[in-house]
Amino acid sequence: MPRHTDKMMQNLDDNQLVARACAGDSRAFEILVERHYDRMFRMAFKWCRNRESAEDITQNACIKLARAISSFKGRAAFTSWLYRLVINTAIDWQRQNVKPTEELGDETVAVPAGVEEKMIAEEGLAKVMALPEKEKTALLLVLGEGLSHKEVAVIMECKESTVSWYIFEARKKLGVKTDKKERHHG
Repeated sequence: MPRHTDKMMQNLDDNQLVARACAGDSRAFEILVERHYDRMFRMAFKWCRNRESAEDITQNACIKLARAISSFKGRAAFTSWLYRLVINTAIDWQRQNVKPTEELGDETVAVPAGVEEKMIAEEGLAKVMALPEKEKTALLLVLGEGLSHKEVAVIMECKESTVSWYIFEARKKLGVKTDKKERHHG
């Protein structure tokens, strides 16, 4: 392969960088990670809602990326494949780090002024985090990342209608009313 300057390397698209990384070009791999690290971290954070855990998940995803990059075949966008890798890493992390929650007694807790809204928001977030994996994944990708149902179907390796079903089920479990004319912005 011809030698590229760093500036030229930065201008390569993801597929070109993947090809170079698979051929052993460590700088191409570094550029891919630099280009997508924020996206990876953001998805990890949305999954676990904890900065330190999101950093762990993202680091583990980078390690998995290094090991699995040669399995990227280009049938979908690199970012779709990368989302799947990060989600799988987050799921693995969650399975390894789930701690039993303590039961609260019938105690009455005084809530300082202004904290109630935050508690309600955190309770809603906890409900999202407790959804089954596929519903949570679809919801986070569609609502959190702004992806279309079609894009999420590629990432989740299922039909677009299945993504719609996951979103519908998640909303139903969360008690969110759905608009019958919901857009699938494809």
